[in-house]
Formats: sequence, structure tokens, C-alpha cells
Amino acid sequence: MLTIKKVTEITGIAAPTLRYYEKEGLLPHVKRNENGKRLYDEEDLSWIHFVTALRATGMPIARIQKYVYLYKEGDSTISERKLMMLNHKKEIERSIRDLYFNLDKINYKLALYDVLESQIERTSIKI
Repeated sequence: MLTIKKVTEITGIAAPTLRYYEKEGLLPHVKRNENGKRLYDEEDLSWIHFVTALRATGMPIARIQKYVYLYKEGDSTISERKLMMLNHKKEIERSIRDLYFNLDKINYKLALYDVLESQIERTSIKI
């Protein structure tokens, strides 16, 4: 079992964030010792990494809460959870396409600057 301090070292996630995730129901299995201190195991670490990935890709807390609720409901919700992940995957793919589209515009502008710089260098008078 790991303390919150050790989990912050392993994951890089701040202790207040971990507490918030637990308070919001995003970490369904965090245990506590006799003094009320949080104790994390490998399953908790997996959940932390999963929730972090969902947050990093834009999934709102409310949707993650729904996912965790469905997870706790058991195998009868597998199809619904899968659909949630498929929909989120589509959102991520759409976002990636948009980023590449905009990156192309930036690369085009950078290419123009390269042309302009090379023209200036050729026309400047060197003494």
C-alpha cells in the first residue's frame, strides 16, 4: 500500500488533486488506514493514470463521474462504458485533426518567412 506522498512522487500529481479526485468519486477504491490516511494500491494507480488521461484529453469531471458510476454498477454496463470511450476517442481524433490542420497553416507561414528572409539576405548590400 502506498501513501499519498508516494503516489504524488510516482505520478507527479499533486496531493490536493488526488484528494479532489477521490472527493468527486473518480477514484472508486481508495482505502484508509486506522488513522484515516489514504492508502493506494496498484488498482488505484491504474485508475489515477486512467482519470489523468481522460482529463488530459478534455473529458469533463461529470462524464468521468458517470463512467465510474457505471463501472461500479458492474458488467451490465460494459456496452455503455465502451460507447463512452468510443465517443471520447472520436472527440480526441477530431481534436487531433484540427490541430494538424492548424499546424499546416503555421508551417505554411513559417515557409513564407524563410522565403522572405532569404530574399532579404540576397538583396542586402555587403561591404
